[in-house]
Amino acid sequence: MVTAEKQDMRIAQAWAVLGQVMDPEVPALSVVDLGIVREIRCEASGLAIDLTPTYTGCPATAAIRLDVENAIEAAGLGRPTIRLVTSPAWTTDWISPDARRRLKEYGIAPPAGSAPKGRRGLFAPEPAIACPRCGSTDTRQTSAFGSTACKALYVCAACAEPFEYFKCI
Repeated sequence: MVTAEKQDMRIAQAWAVLGQVMDPEVPALSVVDLGIVREIRCEASGLAIDLTPTYTGCPATAAIRLDVENAIEAAGLGRPTIRLVTSPAWTTDWISPDARRRLKEYGIAPPAGSAPKGRRGLFAPEPAIACPRCGSTDTRQTSAFGSTACKALYVCAACAEPFEYFKCI
């Protein structure tokens, strides 16, 4: 029988391993940084991991699931059971403060504020978005969608650089 202490150690190890699994669309952040990993538990069959995609239909979901499975197995923790959890829906509020800083360093403006409540976040008006390169808020949106549906394209009037903004969802 596995003790509670050993289960806790396996769970902690799994969190550490998944902290190194980078998001395929934003490789500056791990799936843990983004808040995609909701829960890790020990069950009779092994580790069970709940993942929440950033939005329903996200094309990276299958790749993330496979990367999580492979990382857990490579760490010697066995084949995990992966469950996709869509309720409550993922929100940019789950992105860690350190991850927001790393987004900016990577050149993507992090979500400004908290996700709008009671509105359709993907299409809600955004506050002034600061350029991740120079910090100016003299920016304008050039496209509602960037390389992914959760990002928009902006350009900075101060430094003339284009950049992506990770929308509040």
